[in-house]
Amino acid sequence: MTVPETTTTTPAAPIAVGEASGAEALRPHAEDAFADELKALAAADDRPRPARWRLSPWAVATYLQGGTLPDGTVITPKYVGPRRLIEVAVTTLATDRALLLLGVPGTAKTWVSEHLAAAVSGDSTLLVQGTAGTPEEAVRYGWNYAQLLAHGPSRDALVPSPLMRAMADGMTARVEELTRIPADVQDSLITILSEKTLPIPELGQEVQAVRGFNVIATANDRDRGVNELSSALRRRFNTVVLPLPATPDAEVDIVSRRVDQIGRSLDLPAAPEGLAEIRRVVTVFRELRDGVTTDGRTKLKSPSGTLSTAEAISVVTNGLALAAHFGDGILRPGDVAAGILGAVVRDPAADRVVWQEYLETVVRERDGWKDFYRACREVSV
Repeated sequence: MTVPETTTTTPAAPIAVGEASGAEALRPHAEDAFADELKALAAADDRPRPARWRLSPWAVATYLQGGTLPDGTVITPKYVGPRRLIEVAVTTLATDRALLLLGVPGTAKTWVSEHLAAAVSGDSTLLVQGTAGTPEEAVRYGWNYAQLLAHGPSRDALVPSPLMRAMADGMTARVEELTRIPADVQDSLITILSEKTLPIPELGQEVQAVRGFNVIATANDRDRGVNELSSALRRRFNTVVLPLPATPDAEVDIVSRRVDQIGRSLDLPAAPEGLAEIRRVVTVFRELRDGVTTDGRTKLKSPSGTLSTAEAISVVTNGLALAAHFGDGILRPGDVAAGILGAVVRDPAADRVVWQEYLETVVRERDGWKDFYRACREVSV
């Protein structure tokens, strides 16, 4: 009788939670993705820095807006828009006022918030994500219930929130989608922002914020009325409104930069001759968003969606992936048509009428857009 051969296998090493097991993170934090730029800025920065800031306010603004350092290092712009808005935001963080970034969806509120925290504190991960179910513990603190039951209330049993950790370490905390958080949970921020103190009544103690602590919150102004901020809480913030890109060229520049960054992170090949399609997507979005054609001659109905710059980036990125994997690598109208349809037609009844009217009255008659018209008609059937 033949004895079967025994195969010995070596158990795989356990993968620690949070590790990428040797692979690069799909979406690195800002302080990791732009570590070289932050290091170069810190080396060249000889201006006064507020307590526990990694960079001076001038260097933080340069990191967000881009520039060239004396040693020739190029700092890529993270936000393309009015420099004064970024200067006001950075200056706010250097005071005892919290910062509220307000705007319609897709105006880079989260992006700016992350990069501000990365440049100021070197850590953008002290984050509270606002939802309708965000509990008070996410803003204040929670408890390790095993420790609590075994030993009663103690500092060892206490689980600090990102805000509590930021207060203790003099860091910048972030609160995303503030107006989505229930009103009673929002109000727990008032003492933190006004007194810079977080009471722990169960222990008869408190956590006092050390110098360097501040909060960046973001809110979508289309959510007005969902969980509107109380006047008491709003007074604790200095509000900076981030607008949509002022010109088509500015929006094309933003979309091109982000698509290039995302494409490189996904190992997508660069799309030669893709700028024409990017400009076309931006033109469609701006015209439908504004309710008028670029030349101002034809008024249009606007769909229910926002058609933001972020959505344009998504449409072009998806089109680039289609061109790379199922085409010849060149971004063409057929690669972006389905993405545009999905972005425009959110309400199948009303938005489809708006899109069909736009196709027949504007796109069909526009010089050089015949191929785009045919591609859109194919996916719209």
